[in-house]
Amino acid sequence: QCLLSGSWQSDTGCRMVVSVLDKHSSFSGSYLPGPVTSDSKILTSPLEGSQQDVGLVAQPIFSFTVRWQLTVRAQMTTFLGQCYVGTNGEESLHALWLLREAADSPTEDWKATR
Repeated sequence: QCLLSGSWQSDTGCRMVVSVLDKHSSFSGSYLPGPVTSDSKILTSPLEGSQQDVGLVAQPIFSFTVRWQLTVRAQMTTFLGQCYVGTNGEESLHALWLLREAADSPTEDWKATR
């Protein structure tokens, strides 16, 4: 069974810590982009999300949003993916992400999403 609670690290060095899932399969935690440097603009940021009920499916779909704690610009990223259990029993997360930063006007809207 795949459970998101705990610590995770991506191939690029990003770190995520997820709290215990509540009875509605919701969770919160923190996210730190990596690799961690001395750059003061990179701060640990809160995340909130939800996961499919593991009682229904062993390799659940999940989503979460990170509200970046940046000193320069307002940004949020949403991740959507699935948790897999390999043949060796090791859990891995596969996800896509969409980042949005605040635009100064509707004419700037086109470049605000990556």
